[in-house]
Amino acid sequence: MPLTIIAEPVVTTTKYFAIWQAYSDLIGDTAKGIIELATVYETAKYPPSVLATYHARDYRDALSRMTRYKQLCPPESLRITEEGEHCVIELEWQYTEQSGPPLLIGITLANLLELGRRGTGQPLTAQLVEFTQAMGDLRALEAYFGCPVRIGAKSNRLTLHRKDLDLSFLSYNEELLVILTPVLNESLGEHQGSRSITEKVKWIMKRSLTGDIQTFIPSPKSSI
Repeated sequence: MPLTIIAEPVVTTTKYFAIWQAYSDLIGDTAKGIIELATVYETAKYPPSVLATYHARDYRDALSRMTRYKQLCPPESLRITEEGEHCVIELEWQYTEQSGPPLLIGITLANLLELGRRGTGQPLTAQLVEFTQAMGDLRALEAYFGCPVRIGAKSNRLTLHRKDLDLSFLSYNEELLVILTPVLNESLGEHQGSRSITEKVKWIMKRSLTGDIQTFIPSPKSSI
């Protein structure tokens, strides 16, 4: 990492990807890295934007908060679609056409399942996990996710059992959310307001091509 990173207010997407790629190179086995990172990290050490999701009312509320507050840091965008018995979460990247490193993609989807497991206290499994590129030991990943894992897909997606979204969180903390939610919403509003006009136009045009812009433009004043 360049020494100037200490003085720079923002880590660019290129630098963010480079950090994860370097870490992936050190680990070697992508699947092993995904599983270890998802399971060994202590929830209490997460930043407030992530910590709030672990104290949500239920799994659906937690995923909604995760989707909203991810905008505060990583260049990640999550699209959640509920239909029938399925809940599909698709990972996209903001402001870049570059694909993220495999380890980053894998840990992002694994953390979404881990969120449900830790919050509900139940060994939840996914229905299907899809990756656009190789992710290492597929058997290890299938054992972790509890479902088939496909490589060479058109997008990186995690498909959950929709019924699991109604499960209450044992870690639900209303008092903590009352404190964190207004602060996080205010930070999100400031973050969105700081985007350049060029970035905003690219962001809106990319999502307008998918059909429903409103799904991706939360009001800075709204709360969950």
